[in-house]
Amino acid sequence: MLSLRSILRPTRHVHAHCDIPCGVYDPEQARIEAESCYRIIEKYHASDDEVFRQRCVAVKEARAEETKHHIDVLWHDYFKPEHLEKYPDLHDVCWKASKAASKVKQGTDLEAARDLLALIDQIDGMWKGTGGLEKTRLNGRPS
Repeated sequence: MLSLRSILRPTRHVHAHCDIPCGVYDPEQARIEAESCYRIIEKYHASDDEVFRQRCVAVKEARAEETKHHIDVLWHDYFKPEHLEKYPDLHDVCWKASKAASKVKQGTDLEAARDLLALIDQIDGMWKGTGGLEKTRLNGRPS
């Protein structure tokens, strides 16, 4: 016998980068987190306070994980097969960026953070080139 609860239970679930598939995607989110990692690594190297340096590592690891998350959301949710036709290296760049975010998370190398920022810039160019600014942001990005 069917219960009222089983009748009203949703039959399928959907997932997005937030609880509602809002359609808002922007590599700027990843870039801000990656820039934070870069600055934290600079502060880490400039300090001899071990407690401060430990805090830097903890925060940098969290920001790098957020960077990776934002890259993955763009890669998996925003970019479509027609974008791959225009940018055949799209998967490779996103994969490299995700790996670069992991490398930043694992260490305190400024060059790794620079590499990550460069890859995010490439993703940003692809996003803009596929109409991301017009398609996913209200009135484009704020100036």
